[in-house]
Amino acid sequence: MASETTKKIAGLVLIGLAAMAFWDHVLLWPFKVLVVLFHELGHALAALATGGSVVSIELSPDQGGLTKSVGGLRFFILSAGYLGSLAFGVLWLFLGRTARTARIGVRALAALLVVTTLIWVRPVASFGFLFTMLASLVAIAVVRLASPAVSQWILRALGVFSVLYALWDIRDDVLSRSIAGSDASQLADLTFIPAPAWGIFWLGLGAGVLYALRKWI
Repeated sequence: MASETTKKIAGLVLIGLAAMAFWDHVLLWPFKVLVVLFHELGHALAALATGGSVVSIELSPDQGGLTKSVGGLRFFILSAGYLGSLAFGVLWLFLGRTARTARIGVRALAALLVVTTLIWVRPVASFGFLFTMLASLVAIAVVRLASPAVSQWILRALGVFSVLYALWDIRDDVLSRSIAGSDASQLADLTFIPAPAWGIFWLGLGAGVLYALRKWI
């Protein structure tokens, strides 16, 4: 058991190191846009969970995203972006623990992408709709054609990258520089708590969740 756990940890570390080494490589660009989608889905799901409705999700090729919603609790909606992409990363890591659960995870990813694309990603004639539709087709192809072991590595790699990108995004957007209109700046306007304080809170919460769930991912 210990050796198997060691192998899994070593595999995650290697994936993480590879992601950081090739962080700006064009091959990682699709993964970055996917994580932006997970970020926006965090906003969307928080809006639904607090009684609101989702109008649309937009994505741009420069890794930008925008979720338009009506109603709901603004505090929770704004807080759910970075934490949403982190949560999705943890989910993919959890489902990728074994080859059997990885197959379930890839199916869940494919279903999530299809539903999100058809219901929320707008406008239809846009980069975001084309990207998410292609991503959903790739996920469906992995379900149908890839072996369980390949599905596991894909899901684990996506989980590691999603977690890294979420934490890196908080550091880059909130702590290193303050971006007007960002989730943190809007929360600062809403709560009168400085944006960097929200960044530190999100980083601490994310690190705490990862530590608490370390045996499960």
